[in-house]
Amino acid sequence: MASVRLIVGLGNPGLEYEDTRHNAGFWWVDRLAAARGASPNMDKKFHGQSARFHLSGQEVWLLKPATFMNRSGQAVGALSSFYKITPEEILVIHDELDLPPGEARLKKGGGHGGHNGLRDIIAHLGTADFWRLRLGIGHPGDKSQVADFVLHPARREEQELIDAAIEKSLTVLPQLLSGDFPAAMLKLHTKTAKAVT
Repeated sequence: MASVRLIVGLGNPGLEYEDTRHNAGFWWVDRLAAARGASPNMDKKFHGQSARFHLSGQEVWLLKPATFMNRSGQAVGALSSFYKITPEEILVIHDELDLPPGEARLKKGGGHGGHNGLRDIIAHLGTADFWRLRLGIGHPGDKSQVADFVLHPARREEQELIDAAIEKSLTVLPQLLSGDFPAAMLKLHTKTAKAVT
């Protein structure tokens, strides 16, 4: 089974978007980069900030597209094509309206669900057959409010739940990099049992 060689965090560049829900993918990559001592630097060739690190003898690329969300595929297509990384070896981290804050889910393939970043990546790769890590941000309840909702910061209690989901999902990185996706999904999707008091 293919293992993950490219991890892409989705978001919008610029200080005004830094703390908005749509940038959950950027937060995940930033957290991982800090933990591995990697610092993503702007690379015009790949239309984004990229970095690489080694874990268990394996080279892994990190990418934060510097295009806006709806053009994320340009960066993903450029880096994956240059390093001959197949869609099955790509993990895209993105915000997910259909999951509540605190939830993180791993899946392969599927549609874009209205997410413009995913839509553009599918268009550039010519397939939807890549891995996604969906970080729940909740839903405003009304479709007409979605655009405004994702471009605003989460409430403090929601942010704490999102941060906790990021931390938990980072613990499955060894399984992702070894290609053991069933083990990663089992670990990530299993709720921690609460002690009975």
